[in-house]
Amino acid sequence: MFDTKIAIVLREDLPVWQKLNVTAFLTSGIAARFPEIIGEPYRDRAGNLYNPMSIQPVIVLSADAATLGAIHRRSLERGVTTSAYVEEMFSTGHDVANRAVFAEFAPDDAKVVGIALRAEKKLVDKITKGARMHA
Repeated sequence: MFDTKIAIVLREDLPVWQKLNVTAFLTSGIAARFPEIIGEPYRDRAGNLYNPMSIQPVIVLSADAATLGAIHRRSLERGVTTSAYVEEMFSTGHDVANRAVFAEFAPDDAKVVGIALRAEKKLVDKITKGARMHA
């Protein structure tokens, strides 16, 4: 049904609250980069209006730190723009601070705890190789 795939990969050892937090932030990055994935608003039988959501499914995967680092490198090598969340962002409290701490790291020393991407299905599969379905 879709030529592309959206995948979020989370570092497997994060506490649940951090996995949920990172997933929310990464998803917002995908929606901002690809606004065409957002559908029409929802409306219930009573006529109440709800926010629109993605028209495309999102797959959530998990990986250890080394695999997540490899996924990060492969996405950069293939020129796929991602949403990325580094460990140090947990200690900040707002967007400006998040971007400042993110900018302190290069790909080879960033402690990536989550990454999200949307690209052609086969490319996403190649980039996320080694990750497994989140349980």
